Formats: sequence, C-alpha cells, structure tokens
Amino acid sequence: MPNWAISYVRGVERVNYRIGRFAMYLLFVIMAILIWSSITKAFRVPSLWTLEMAQFTLVAYYLLGAPYSMQLGANVRMDLLYDRMPIRRQAAWDILTIFFLLFYLGVMLWGAVDSTAYSFRINERAPTAWRPPLWPIKVIITTSFGLMVLQAIAHLIRDIAIIRGIDIPRAFAGEVNR
Repeated sequence: MPNWAISYVRGVERVNYRIGRFAMYLLFVIMAILIWSSITKAFRVPSLWTLEMAQFTLVAYYLLGAPYSMQLGANVRMDLLYDRMPIRRQAAWDILTIFFLLFYLGVMLWGAVDSTAYSFRINERAPTAWRPPLWPIKVIITTSFGLMVLQAIAHLIRDIAIIRGIDIPRAFAGEVNR
C-alpha cells in the first residue's frame, strides 16, 4: 500500500476515534438535560428548551458516534454468514458493499450540505416556543456525514490492504472486532 493511503487511514481513524470518544460523553449531557426537565416540571415551572435540546444532543450523539462505531466494527451487519467467512473473503464482501454505503452517504451528505446552506441563508429556526436556530445541529449533521464518508473510504483502503495481505496498524489504542 502506498504511504499516502496508510497515512490517510490512520489520520481519519485518529480523528474519528477522538470525536467518537467525545460523542460518548454526550449521553451524560442528555441525562443532565432530562433530569433538569424533570426537576423543573416537579416544581411546576417547566423549561421550554429541554425537550428540543435533548433531541439535538441525541442527534449529535448518534451521528458523531457513527464513524467511530464503523471504525470499531460495532455497526450492525448480518453476521449469519459473514462471521464464518475467512478474513480475506470478508474484506472482498466489504469492498463490494462499501460502494452502496458510499452512494447512500453521498446522497445524505449532499442533502445535508444543501439543508445547512438553506438554514444559514434564511436563519432557519425551529417552529416551537423556544425557537432555537437550526444551523448548529445541521452543521453537526453535515460534519457527521462527511466524517462517515471519510471513514468508509478508510475502511475501503483497509479492506484492499487485507486482500493484498498488508496489515495497516491501528491509529488508536482500542480493540477492534476484525
């Protein structure tokens, strides 16, 4: 494998690892928001912002965690036959299916970029009593799809290396299911 390909894989995995580890802690932010919501409702002064903020944080949590999940092999796949295949056949199957994923992610990224640009252009706000601007969450969504495309390409390069019998060392200190 060329050095640029190995550097690309390691660089993308390093970035997605750090962002994914950060995203894990957003679960605690969601819990704090929902606890605050419960407390304010108990005192009959509910906050207007808690439900939407919890939803926005949840979106950030699972979308920023998606490339990290793919990197660790924690994504859902049909393992009935896949796990029984030799590693090179798994890599070949992944190479075939990654193009479908890249097409899907490309369409989603295109839509996310368009939606984010529209949100900036008209200063889009949620149609609720709190009326928060929507561009911050749309930027997170667009960034997440971009990171997922980069991770899918890194996965493709890693699978090509596996078929060629080359091991690309991991850029992080985590256990991976492959």
